[in-house]
Amino acid sequence: MRRLALVWLVVAVAALAWPALAFAHDQPETKQSRWVMADWMMDTFFIFGGLAFVAFLAAWKAGHFQELDRVGSVPLYVDEEDYYTPEWALDEEEWD
Repeated sequence: MRRLALVWLVVAVAALAWPALAFAHDQPETKQSRWVMADWMMDTFFIFGGLAFVAFLAAWKAGHFQELDRVGSVPLYVDEEDYYTPEWALDEEEWD
């Protein structure tokens, strides 16, 4: 478990640090240098999108999406004070 957490930490740090190596403002002005920012943005999108997809697959395989219809109704059973309904709306006399 500890090894897996260390691997995830290394992957996350690498994903965050690697795009910083691009430094688009240090590039010479050529036709190709106009695309440096677009390349950096696309790389970052695919890196974070890939990490999110891997995290989703890991959660799915771990069974975190089982019986979502049953679990979704749990907050409805929590008894808490109603802060939104005004007092006059709770009067039974109005509905007679």
